[in-house]
Amino acid sequence: MMKDFFAGFIRIHILYHASKEPIYGIEILEELRRHGYNLSPGTLYPALHRLESDGYLFMEARLVNGKVRKYYAITARGMQVLEEARSKIRELVDEVLLDT
Repeated sequence: MMKDFFAGFIRIHILYHASKEPIYGIEILEELRRHGYNLSPGTLYPALHRLESDGYLFMEARLVNGKVRKYYAITARGMQVLEEARSKIRELVDEVLLDT
């Protein structure tokens, strides 16, 4: 059950970081680990591909040190979803953490 909850958090983290600058797999994997999410590439890459196929991310392949690296940036649709998520996150934090 917790895996399902965290999957949503992970997607929001990905969208957030992709809204700041283009990201690539290993970079976002390390960032997510910094936040306590212990993901494998086998979990991360399908999430990135799904966000791309759903129109929330745009992928651009770049040549880096002789290898192709896929960078992901947020789309307008992704930004809209991120803004909606921020609103819901604020509401949830207010209700769950600040309601005493």
